[in-house]
Amino acid sequence: MKRTMQWLPVTVATVTLSAGLSACGGGSSIGEATGAVTSGQVTGSYYENAKVCFEDKVKKATCDAASPVARTAPDGSFSLKGQGAVVATVDTDAIRHEALGDKGSAITQKLVFRAPLGRSAFISAISTELTAAMDANGGDFADASKKLAAKIGTAEANLLADINKLGGNDLAKLKAEAAAVNAAIAAAIAQGGTVDLGQALAGALAMNNIQNVVVIFAENRGFDNLYGLFPGANGIPGVNPTSTSSYVPQKDFDGSTLPVLPPTWGGMTLAGQSTVITQAQSANLPNKPFQIDDANSPIYMSSSVITRDLVHRFFNNQMQINGGKNDKFAAYSDAGGLSMGYYDGSKMKLWNIAKQYTLADNFFMGAFGGSFLTHQYLICACAPTYPNADAATSPAKGNISAVTLDASGNLVGLTPGTGNPTSVLNGAPVYLKDSTITPKDASGMFYAVNTMQPPYQPSGNNAAAVAAYADPSKATTLPVQTQTNIGDELTSKGVDWAWYAGAWNAALADAPNATRSVIYGGKVQFQPHHQPFNYYSRFDPATAAGAAERASHLKDFDASFLQDAAAGKLPAVAFYKPQGNLNQHPGYANVADGDAHVADVITKLQASPQWKHMLIVVTYDENGGFWDHVAPPKGDRWGPGTRLPTLLVSPYAKKGFVDHTQYDTASILRFITNRYALPVLPGLTARDKALVANGAKPMGDLTGALTPVPQE
Repeated sequence: MKRTMQWLPVTVATVTLSAGLSACGGGSSIGEATGAVTSGQVTGSYYENAKVCFEDKVKKATCDAASPVARTAPDGSFSLKGQGAVVATVDTDAIRHEALGDKGSAITQKLVFRAPLGRSAFISAISTELTAAMDANGGDFADASKKLAAKIGTAEANLLADINKLGGNDLAKLKAEAAAVNAAIAAAIAQGGTVDLGQALAGALAMNNIQNVVVIFAENRGFDNLYGLFPGANGIPGVNPTSTSSYVPQKDFDGSTLPVLPPTWGGMTLAGQSTVITQAQSANLPNKPFQIDDANSPIYMSSSVITRDLVHRFFNNQMQINGGKNDKFAAYSDAGGLSMGYYDGSKMKLWNIAKQYTLADNFFMGAFGGSFLTHQYLICACAPTYPNADAATSPAKGNISAVTLDASGNLVGLTPGTGNPTSVLNGAPVYLKDSTITPKDASGMFYAVNTMQPPYQPSGNNAAAVAAYADPSKATTLPVQTQTNIGDELTSKGVDWAWYAGAWNAALADAPNATRSVIYGGKVQFQPHHQPFNYYSRFDPATAAGAAERASHLKDFDASFLQDAAAGKLPAVAFYKPQGNLNQHPGYANVADGDAHVADVITKLQASPQWKHMLIVVTYDENGGFWDHVAPPKGDRWGPGTRLPTLLVSPYAKKGFVDHTQYDTASILRFITNRYALPVLPGLTARDKALVANGAKPMGDLTGALTPVPQE
């Protein structure tokens, strides 16, 4: 059918917003002063029959419930009565014209465009990116315009122009940027469901700039333990003025308030340290958090001192959290009062980096407990399985934990053992069996939740008949795992990735030795259970395919990581696991050495040719048994657990920003999944469904810390 085209004049009415404003829908305001008209054009191409309306003030990228609606003419022009920020929906009933007067083509992918308030003359992918940049910087048009123009390499005036009428390099640059933004918008819309479209658009536009993701996975520190004094963060109650809570005193086993903190059993410091704090010195501390590195305290320990380790296990962590009250950390710790200690983190190098970029203060352990399970959760959002653990022939049949459940099947705690004290002031708790494997669930499956060893070398267990394997007869050797993990999905998509481990090559060389000097030993303290991919069948070292996968994806930090970064050859996704003495784990590492090391790695990454489009995520595997005051949201049976510190460092990270968005360890997987359009791992879906069912929000994907335009 022949279509008659009528070209409407493009005008933008200027009105004064005053008493004519009326609140509507989700809270937006539409100016209805006499004669107020907003006119403009939906461009990039020219979009006919696009739906145009005023944007809801709360639900960005959606129409206000009381807004008039207009449809665009063949040249993309529209006119709305009133004034407000404008949103244009280009759905499959719209038509794209590449030139005025052409036949046009069908729209196959829905798009949504936005424009800043009062600047709707030309609504496009570029105006959408500009609006998202303003959302991220608090509404500063001048700053957003300057940075977006610099990013694209064009004049600021071109951002809100009809780019079809530009020429030369400006046209080419803006068309290329618009195509990239359109792809990001389409990806955001494709998330569908209950996802907030405005947030999804902002996240997709920010994510679109990241070409390299580097995850640095440190060890065993809760948020309050290192960043509880950070300005603007939800820090330690009664100590940090920006804390949003009051301190809940620690309770004894029976729920009564402890008059003082229990002693730190065996003393606070690791044997051999120049500073020694004994059990007697640690007794009778007030029932509240205390500063470990307070030079005026009789129990002063600097950040260079290695403290004793603290229990950090699957069931213990849940018992300490105590339904979100976080009031039994001291009771269910084998280190008593030390669990309540914190540092003045302002002395750390990473603290200064956090001040420059973004610190997330609402980021939780993906799984309850210790390093073994949280590393697995980092790569698969799942718990490892141990089929038929109770079989007569199973080496692990004696390693099934004994737990007590309530009438509804909910965990009460580990079953107390003989000699369990009536009060934690008299001694650490004693359990019937706190071991590596859960009791059988309703499906008949057992899960490994506390430290078990890889079935392949390097492992904490000595070699099997096949030297590359760990002895499968050992109760702590985990059977080979086959669940889908993020490495599988990246490989299937053709996205390059690698896990770089400190001292990996040294541990491989150490593995055949009857007496190890690197694996769980010496200065290096290589931790095999911190190498999650080494549990999976894809990396079987005794097969040609497995050996090739290991060579491609399991790499040594010292031999490869910094060299790859300097040469601009890091893969799109890189995980870095520091060796033991540099990972900040109590019991064999201090805070200061790991802090200096990770800060130095960040400095070297910032010098990489890849830095301009890099996101560095510095986080911790788990809390290490240290108290934190923020209640984790209620999720599924695996977590989330205690809150962790997380730094997001990137040219696209918000500057000097504390991000309060709810995240967990698998938010890293969410980011990678969304950035590279990967299939969603089942554990991510299960976690978000559980959170929503329990009245919480789904976990974020880290984009709340990012902006669509570079900040440096």
